[in-house]
Order: sequence, then C-alpha cells, then structure tokens
Amino acid sequence: MSRIVDRGYKHPEVLVSTDWVAEHVDDPQVRLVESNEDTLLYAAGHIRGAAEVDWTRDLNDPLARDYIDREGFEKLMARIGVSPETTIVFYGDKNNWWACYAFWVFQLFGHTNARVMDGGRLKWIKEGRELTREVPTYPPTTYHAPQRDDSRLRALRDNVLQHVKAGGQLIDVRSPEEYSGERLHMPDYPNEGALRGGHIPGARNIPWARAINPEDGTFKPVDELRSIYEIEQGLHPDQDTVVYCRIGERSSHTWFVLNYLLEHKHVRNYDGSWTEWGNSVGLPIER
Repeated sequence: MSRIVDRGYKHPEVLVSTDWVAEHVDDPQVRLVESNEDTLLYAAGHIRGAAEVDWTRDLNDPLARDYIDREGFEKLMARIGVSPETTIVFYGDKNNWWACYAFWVFQLFGHTNARVMDGGRLKWIKEGRELTREVPTYPPTTYHAPQRDDSRLRALRDNVLQHVKAGGQLIDVRSPEEYSGERLHMPDYPNEGALRGGHIPGARNIPWARAINPEDGTFKPVDELRSIYEIEQGLHPDQDTVVYCRIGERSSHTWFVLNYLLEHKHVRNYDGSWTEWGNSVGLPIER
C-alpha cells in the first residue's frame, strides 16, 4: 500500500492515502486526529483510534480572540497522547477544511511531523471503511512545545494592510458571491457578523474548492493546480502571498495547497479574514 500520495507534488510526504491510514490504525507511532466543522460527526462515528480536536474548544483561547498558548498546546498534546516524535495524521469533513486548519495551527507550534489524509472523511466513508463510536484512551505523555511562532505562517490585520499597500499577492478563497459583496456568508450559513460585503483591495478570487476533485475530495494533480494558481491567476511562487476567507478555515486549505503541493515560498494565512476586515473601522474594501 502506498504511504504517500504523489501526483507530482513538491512535498508528497504530507499526504497519506486512506489505504495507508487503514494499515496504520494500530501503529503506536501514529495518531489520527479528526477535526470537523460539524461537531456531532465524531461521536456518530470516526476512524478507530482517532482523537478529536475541535477547533473552537481545543485550539482557541476561551477569552482572547487568539489561539491557545504554549501551555495550552502542551496540555492538548498530552491529552491526545502524542509526543514530538508522533506522526499526526489529520482528516475531517468538508473536504478537510478543518483538518488543514488544525494542521496549520499545529505548525505554529512546530509540530512538523504531520500529515493529511487525502480525501478526508468523505473518501473513507465512500470506500465503505469502518467507523466506530468508541472513544479511545491513550497512555499519558509529556509534551514540550516551543513558544508559538506566528511570524512565518500567520498574517494579522496590520500585516495584511501593509501587504495590500505593497501590492502583495492576496487570495480570497471564498465563493464569488462573497467576494463580490453580494453575500456576507456562504449559502445556507448564518451571517458571522460582517457588517460590509466585498473583498480586500487587490485580492484575486480563487475559490478553495477549485483545488479538489469533487467526487472524492482528493487534491488535484500538480499540473492542474499549477494551471489554476500560476498560469490562470498569475501567482508567482517566489513572492509573498496572503490567503483569507471568512474565519480562516477555507484559506487554511488553500494555504496547504500552495505551501506543500506547489511549494510557494512564503504563504501566510490571515485567520481574522473577512469577519475581522469587514468590521474594522477605516480599512478599505472593494466590490
């Protein structure tokens, strides 16, 4: 069974197949992590041995509009029974939106021994593979993490404003209706508090879903990805790029594509995204 998914990607080692996951379900050096938008899915059935990491409960500070700190991350890692040497494999619903989001947050703390299961829950279920409702327990671990480093991978509001003024590459991965300002949210989703519609000046609209095969949620091969991002949209791999959506989850998916599958040199995710930008006093927008 193939360990990695290689469709010409620059870093194929970051993707593993469902076959590989099925083979390593009982591997003590591997921890599967399920991260979903729908918080009821894990309880309804998950891959045997998989830990749940909920983006609101586990990754975000309960008071500050920010992520957990080093101590919080160390407690999370101890709870799910991993060490710095553990290979963590993320998967989830929505074609791995939140799996890529959790992967990205883990990178802020330097846990680079991480992978994503290509196709996520959708592919696993379509293949008729086993799910369980049994919640696993793990031997206790001690995890020592470095201080969170946002500088390389995360863009804050003022970073984005500077990036816009400098004419930097900026990608809005939302739907065309959100990008144009016609909608303040995705279809069938509640308004998440944005007062204005539109997009950040200079942003190119490349919806996140263009990177996947709709039938099973797997990533498209490198030549198709390069055609979308570099040929059609004219993005330069060597230039700084900021990606955003509404709250950072869809843009994490595009960040993953650009950073690992195409190897663009410096890609940052603006997790504040439109819920911050669309509410900020004095910030420019386009429609």
